[in-house]
Amino acid sequence: MKKLLIKWQRVIDNNRTCPRCEGTEKEIEKAYEKIKKALSALSIEVVLDKIELTMDEFKKAPLQSNQIWINNKSLEEWLNSKVGKSKCCDVCGDEECRTIDFLGISYEKIPEALIIKACLLAAADIIFIKTSLLNVPRGTSL
Repeated sequence: MKKLLIKWQRVIDNNRTCPRCEGTEKEIEKAYEKIKKALSALSIEVVLDKIELTMDEFKKAPLQSNQIWINNKSLEEWLNSKVGKSKCCDVCGDEECRTIDFLGISYEKIPEALIIKACLLAAADIIFIKTSLLNVPRGTSL
């Protein structure tokens, strides 16, 4: 069975995270359930891997928190968007935290719709690679 891996990481300090990561978690859970159901018909297993960053890891690289990868490619790459940053909350201290800039709008909490869009692009990539290679005559270069 083909796999689509959604990997998401966020800072956790004393069992707390920041409001934007908490909001993204709710959005990613909704997206995961919808994508898992939709892609099962295409024999694609969807896996969600949540990674906790310690406060020390966060302080070394704050923009690593609230980051999503789909099949080892960042959400920003799938969506042709940019990473931004802005002041967050008390959990994050003085650090500026990750945002995503998509079509001129900056999102602190990553919306379900953007996660689904990126997952569908990744699924299309999986399907294209698998099916196109099956239909290419031997000796043909791509």
